[in-house]
Amino acid sequence: MRSEAQITHAPPATHPLDPLSAEEIGAVASIVRRDRALAASIRFVSVSLAEPPKSVLLDGGSDANPTRAASVVLYDRATSTTVEAVVSLTRDAVESWRELSGVQPGIMLEEFFAAEDLTRADPRWQEAVRRRGVTDFSLAMLDPWATGFSEDTAPGRRLVRPLTFIRSGPDDNGYARPVEGLLVVVDLDRMEVVDVQDHGVVPLPAQSGNYMPELMTRPGNRPAFTELRGDVLPLEITQPEGPSFTVDGREVRWQKWRLRVGFSPREGLVLHTVGYEDRGRLRSVIHRASMSEMYIPYGDPAPTHRFKNVFDEGEYGIGFLLNPLELGCDCLGEIRYFDAVVNDADGRPVTIPNAICLHEEDTGVAWKHTDFRTEKTEVRRSRRLVVSCFATVGNYEYGFFWYLYTDATIEFEVKLTGVISTGAVADGERPGHGTLVAPNLYGPHHQHFFNVRLDMAVDGQRNSVYEVDSAPSPIGPGNETGNAWHTRKTLLARESDSGRLIDPFAARYWTIVNPEVYGATGEPVAYKLVPGENTVPMAGEGTQAWNRGGFAYKHLWVTAYDETQRFAAGDYPNQNKGGTDGLPVYVQADRPIESADVVVWYTFCAHHVVRPEDWPVMPTTRIGFHLKPVGFFDGNPALDLPPSTPACHSARDGDTGGGEGNGKVHR
Repeated sequence: MRSEAQITHAPPATHPLDPLSAEEIGAVASIVRRDRALAASIRFVSVSLAEPPKSVLLDGGSDANPTRAASVVLYDRATSTTVEAVVSLTRDAVESWRELSGVQPGIMLEEFFAAEDLTRADPRWQEAVRRRGVTDFSLAMLDPWATGFSEDTAPGRRLVRPLTFIRSGPDDNGYARPVEGLLVVVDLDRMEVVDVQDHGVVPLPAQSGNYMPELMTRPGNRPAFTELRGDVLPLEITQPEGPSFTVDGREVRWQKWRLRVGFSPREGLVLHTVGYEDRGRLRSVIHRASMSEMYIPYGDPAPTHRFKNVFDEGEYGIGFLLNPLELGCDCLGEIRYFDAVVNDADGRPVTIPNAICLHEEDTGVAWKHTDFRTEKTEVRRSRRLVVSCFATVGNYEYGFFWYLYTDATIEFEVKLTGVISTGAVADGERPGHGTLVAPNLYGPHHQHFFNVRLDMAVDGQRNSVYEVDSAPSPIGPGNETGNAWHTRKTLLARESDSGRLIDPFAARYWTIVNPEVYGATGEPVAYKLVPGENTVPMAGEGTQAWNRGGFAYKHLWVTAYDETQRFAAGDYPNQNKGGTDGLPVYVQADRPIESADVVVWYTFCAHHVVRPEDWPVMPTTRIGFHLKPVGFFDGNPALDLPPSTPACHSARDGDTGGGEGNGKVHR
């Protein structure tokens, strides 16, 4: 799959915003052990770059040579204590140490594997599995889910709930045979199974759900095809002169864009200092862009599913779960890869090779016009720079894609694929809160919420946010025919004004304006946030979703910049009952946000009513939003694109197809 000539790796850290290297993570762990004499019960949850204060970066940039430091989260199993530490690599010392009680940090990978082993060895679980006709326990596949919150899961006990699935072999799709009604609770501090509940035997679904070609012929498998397609001819992406982007360390330059590619173990991919060169001047757009939380509540009240309301970022850490990417599979063309370095629970560095992919894509027509009187045509093709990664979170895969376009548009897109979380029903039954995807097998209703934190800097750090609606103008003088309509702008002056909902009937969008910089038409320069597909949680007031995922009930929030406020659901959502941290709490300060250093938070949702076509592996679903310039430029910023060399694909004999684009002519 991989052509080494097309792969380049980034050099080591040279800038204050570069993620920690493997050597730095190892050094951080050594400093902590030396200065604090850690007990064996203390584990390293995460080690990440302590980013320099924004004021330092803005005043001096890389020349300011700020202190190189790490933020460390540790957990002591013996005392159920979470520790936040700051370690200075520059000064070779632990600079701060803060112990927290009553919170649970994210679950570590070693805890996932331990929960699986503990469950498989438990006699109560074994007896429940035997009641389903399974005696080979090695065939059991266990997915440890975060437990959510209830009175028996309050902070002080560190718990997970493994769900059981049965495979027929090592590569079998275990999600085809869920053990419905079997609930297990594992205490990760004591490393013991504390509860096993069996709500009644539902027979295991008989049909396999394999998707790998070599397994499709196994007995009991009903494939959606009988053989692989033979008419998928090669489609090659070639750039004989190389890519149009350049990379210096983690700084990327492409067309007129400049940005830095960052990473953190919790957020995964981060973009820093996104700016656009306009007539020789670099104009800032975003200081920092990251995904602040993922929240997935399920809408099925059955015992095996009703506790499912997971915060994949805050409870697990997306950066830990990134995939090593494959050329020709995940990315096409001339690729620049960036490795990601995380830590294990002992504080040792773990490198995920090729975790972040950088490449460019053709995206069709950028602009075109034909003068029908002269028959002269001008057309330009659009490109976009793609910065992307993929994470596997249990059954699901999530792709995170930042796109920068030649017309100065920015797009963020999440691609959802993988395997649905499944449940089983008895013969003759149909699920009340899900969709049957195969005999006796269903996918529960659920939702995927994503919140993106945008530390905006539109032509500078002092921005204001307006909500813009379109509305019909009253019939009367000046609008006698009643066809007129206008836009209505509402300033979000204080944090209490935020917490806004989309309104497609008003074509609602939001503009982030610099009120101190004016464009050629006399209006302040701006970028607008254009929503895509969206909704709100289906669970009402008083539910776990309402209490713990309150940020998801509003689509747009605006806060005054605070470097300690990074996550929409707060710092520690694991087993947290909610209401004490996160966006709904941040805005209670009601700080002024007019002509201020503002952070825009946008929440969007993939509302998943499962289809049979989502089984056995789900076709990719795409959701996201756009940021588009409004008065930021004097005109079309893509006007200076050069014309393409005239060429086309014409249809072969007997073929009625064709297509736009450069390439060979077939006669």
